[in-house]
Amino acid sequence: MKQRLLIVEPSEVIVEGLKAILEGQVRFKLLEPEMNVDRLMERIVATHPDIVLINPTLVNQVSKLRDNNSMAVVALVYQYVERETLKNYDAVVDVRDSRPVIIDTLSQASPGESQMLSSNYELTKRETAVLVQLAQGKTNKEIADALSVSVHTVISHRKNITHKTGIKSVAGLTVYAMLNNLIDESSLL
Repeated sequence: MKQRLLIVEPSEVIVEGLKAILEGQVRFKLLEPEMNVDRLMERIVATHPDIVLINPTLVNQVSKLRDNNSMAVVALVYQYVERETLKNYDAVVDVRDSRPVIIDTLSQASPGESQMLSSNYELTKRETAVLVQLAQGKTNKEIADALSVSVHTVISHRKNITHKTGIKSVAGLTVYAMLNNLIDESSLL
């Protein structure tokens, strides 16, 4: 089940950038962004988002957003915000973060989502082996030879990995492998 994500941000440039990063992800269903905080509570009640990604300078009290709502509230930061303020949020996304980091942060923000990912999107042992080889810079042919499978099987595993993680680039998959402790930096040299 996709997590319903509501972006609350007055800057069209920031909103469009986030949409470009998040559209097409298997984990999220993007709701129509809200640029006006005056209507925010109405939108939350009407759309029941699982995650609200909001500029923390727009609201005085995060707790008011959570009244009678079991959603994650994630701070969207691109300017200075006091650390004490950010402690009230379930997670923090910085616009300077990479695509995989933003996706991972949002995925882990909602407790239900992280449980769903671990049960429905867990990589198999063979997919993990392919991912590790891929992160080490090996070609499909080299991976096939190392794992004693066909190139077509490697390609199928890569498609499954991309579908499960929502990450399409080799660089993104390498970061994913590192963040999930499948490889360390020394194995990339």
